[in-house]
Amino acid sequence: MPMPDAAPSEDAGVAAPPVHVAIIMDGNGRWAAARGLPRREGHRRGVEALRNIVKAAGELGIRYLTIYSFSAENWSRPADEIEDLMGLLKRFVRNDLADLHKNDVRVRIIGERKNLKPDIRALLDEAEELTANNKGATLVVAFNYGAQQEIAEAARKLAERVARGELSPDQIDAGTIAANLQTHGIPDPELIIRTSGEQRLSNFLLWQAAYAEFVFVPTHWPDFDKAALEAAIEEFGKRERRFGGLSAKARA
Repeated sequence: MPMPDAAPSEDAGVAAPPVHVAIIMDGNGRWAAARGLPRREGHRRGVEALRNIVKAAGELGIRYLTIYSFSAENWSRPADEIEDLMGLLKRFVRNDLADLHKNDVRVRIIGERKNLKPDIRALLDEAEELTANNKGATLVVAFNYGAQQEIAEAARKLAERVARGELSPDQIDAGTIAANLQTHGIPDPELIIRTSGEQRLSNFLLWQAAYAEFVFVPTHWPDFDKAALEAAIEEFGKRERRFGGLSAKARA
């Protein structure tokens, strides 16, 4: 599943890619239901789609790809579905980590790990440790992740530093908070894609998404492919990113 340090695609009609693309992979269950298949088959096909998109991201020259693989709220799902998802995670790491490492991809994991089962935590640690010194693209996996929880944890860290006298309250600004998030050192996403037609963030990268462009597509995640990713990038290329300022037309 290569994600090489590649130049942007020169395919006709494909816009230059953003540096960082984040994807909310949604619709595995609906994809399966529409075909009369069990949800586990939707999740299995979703992993295949992920493998293809990671490869496509490398071919298109995307430097950072963040995937929302399992949210902190997903634990409320039925136990057998969670077991299936954990099994797919294990197979994904075992089958694809070597290829990622071979292609110089660095893997970063964001999300809470303290309460995970030891075997799952060990897999996540292995993925990060093996690829820690890689210099190519970065694959960020949001696992057991919740943005509200992430921001609250950053606030706690800063409050503890203030209590210890290491930091004064007036030193806390947006940069200080960002430096204490799990994504420190990673540029904020420029483009966030959500599949399956839903139009919300679902507790994903709330702080980091402040100036991201959003593309919502009706395609269920198992059917999301390189062409769909290229189409989202093309849509991104049409947007005028003003960051709170005036448009070029208004300034003229």
